Amino acid sequence: MHNGDDINNWDEQQAFETLAIRAGHERTFECEHNEVIFPTSSYVYQSAAQAAARFSGDEPGNIYSRFTNPTVRTFEQRLAALEGAESCVATASGMSAIFSTCVGLLKAGEHIVSSRSIFGSTVVLFNNILSRFDISTSYVDLIDLQAWEDAITDETRILFLETPSNPMGEVADIKALAEIARRHKCLLVVDNCLCTPALQKPLQLGADIVIHSATKYIDGQGRAVGGAVLGDKERVGNDIYSVLRTAGPTMSPFNAWIFLKGLETLNIRMQAHSSNALKLAQWLETQSKVKKVYYAGLNSSPFKALAEKQQSDFGGVLSFEIEGGQKAAWNLIDKTRMLSITANLGDVKTTITHPATTTHGRVAEEERHRVGISDGLIRVAVGLESIDDIINDISRGM
Repeated sequence: MHNGDDINNWDEQQAFETLAIRAGHERTFECEHNEVIFPTSSYVYQSAAQAAARFSGDEPGNIYSRFTNPTVRTFEQRLAALEGAESCVATASGMSAIFSTCVGLLKAGEHIVSSRSIFGSTVVLFNNILSRFDISTSYVDLIDLQAWEDAITDETRILFLETPSNPMGEVADIKALAEIARRHKCLLVVDNCLCTPALQKPLQLGADIVIHSATKYIDGQGRAVGGAVLGDKERVGNDIYSVLRTAGPTMSPFNAWIFLKGLETLNIRMQAHSSNALKLAQWLETQSKVKKVYYAGLNSSPFKALAEKQQSDFGGVLSFEIEGGQKAAWNLIDKTRMLSITANLGDVKTTITHPATTTHGRVAEEERHRVGISDGLIRVAVGLESIDDIINDISRGM
């Protein structure tokens, strides 16, 4: 029977757009055209011997939906094809993806070197949760390669970063950091949430592990929460997968199906997000009340050349600092009528937030200011509405 969507019939060298729509789907005997949701907790075996073989690992196949589900597997295979990864483990959220990675690859007494410019909840995870298990973290400036080198100790096992960073849009040299990691026998873990594989492929640049919050651009419409870890078969397919199997930070089949639909349009959406964001950033630079705009696509950005080298476009997230501090920032945000005041990003709807009191509100003030998150900073995740309407809405507060 013709099974045109069987992943085994698809060439991994096919175009991104094709893989995003076709990879990973294995049709059932019903010959469905669309991917199927399998809302089942368990599976039936043909015999007691087959059940034993499945549980022992002697026979591949479904066991229990905490760690084996056909819909989730389709999502994992498709995202792996897009990132160029051997293995993918889907998780319940982006934060559970980071936690599962650390728990799966680290043990007590070991050390992480992390960029300072990371999501606030990740800082809290490293400082308040992992520290309880005697896993320590040192923080360095994202773009200071010598600082990364100097912070590594004999116990360092992971170098962790986001690039571009949230919310300041700094761009790290992934190839250079990969060389440092290899030299010190560490793993380079890159959060690729803001670019997605449509714009950036860290594994091709030398990273060992890629992490996603599928909640953001992979979904693209703010409907579901999920995450993913990608890399090789040993670390991701064995070590991190074993955490999922036992601890259970599991992606639901329904959410996996939503993310599959998101992947189908990811490439074209990321191009549109990037186009709108660049136009908004250029307009913001002309406004007298705006002190500075942070977006790598601007000619004024110190990161433009590097971003052009390792990304195919600049993404949909930008930040800008307004005169007048928190009062002025809140005033601008509150005067918008169309934009959604929410800390989420990656949505077709444009969102606006005040990082110092939302996404990074749990980070110490001194540390916020050290990475540039001032009280006057505003972050915009630029959506797919008319750019003229987005600009007009923000101009209300100018």
